[in-house]
Amino acid sequence: MKHAPAPQLVVNFAPTGMVPTKADTPHVPLSPAEIIEQVHEAYEIGISVVHLHARRPDGSPGYEPEIYAEMFAGVRRHCPDLPICASLSGRTFREFEERSAVLELRPDMGSLTLGSLNFVREASLNAPDMILRLIEAMNRYGVVPELECFDAGMINYANHLIAKGILRPPHYFNVIVGNIFGAQADLLQVGTLLRSLPAGAVWSLGGIGAAQLKANALAISEGGGVRVGLEDNIWFDAGRTRLATNIELLRRIHDLAAIFNRPVMNPATFRGLGFSNNGRITASS
Repeated sequence: MKHAPAPQLVVNFAPTGMVPTKADTPHVPLSPAEIIEQVHEAYEIGISVVHLHARRPDGSPGYEPEIYAEMFAGVRRHCPDLPICASLSGRTFREFEERSAVLELRPDMGSLTLGSLNFVREASLNAPDMILRLIEAMNRYGVVPELECFDAGMINYANHLIAKGILRPPHYFNVIVGNIFGAQADLLQVGTLLRSLPAGAVWSLGGIGAAQLKANALAISEGGGVRVGLEDNIWFDAGRTRLATNIELLRRIHDLAAIFNRPVMNPATFRGLGFSNNGRITASS
């Protein structure tokens, strides 16, 4: 009897985030040059999409389009077909003009957290009117939302927006577990979240801190994608005895994917699912 091939594995590479500093780990890339170099190396190993955050010269989070423009240009030069997702986070920046500024550069995707939530050190504010304004702006610039959900309520709100035609297909979800204020990386909670996703959605599991490997392993075993990188977790082992590099975390995903016979989805295939800005793949178009 012939068996259906294993589904390809979406690998969402999140190398930087807004939190890790060089004091936390020397391995986190902060400057555009560092980020471009690590994205290029990850691209050569195999990823499907990259999730980028801007950092200012002092290492603090940034939203300025000129920082993003430098990163986008470098990534597109070295990885011309790699879909780029830009952060629209409300964790540091609260004004619509700050959060939406990068959309004028027309990245392929923009992150959209579907509700407010607490982290250990701070809150991420995402009021309903802000979410709707960001969706409107993404639609205007041809940017596909990367839907970030930390609990069942956020998925419920996504389904509500889909039913009303506000969130247009295709739908890509990053379900992120392990935050003390949200869903955890256990089978019951993860299963409940995944069961609530809309039909046809593409999904990945990400985990914060020690939850990253467990969440990634669950996703690989259950046919989903993964979000991986130093944005969510800076340690290689559960005992926190060794700091990880982005490339070590990525290579471990490839090792697990091989065990489960899950070939990594290449960027062109991910684009072909509709996760691109009008099919643009070069900086000049």
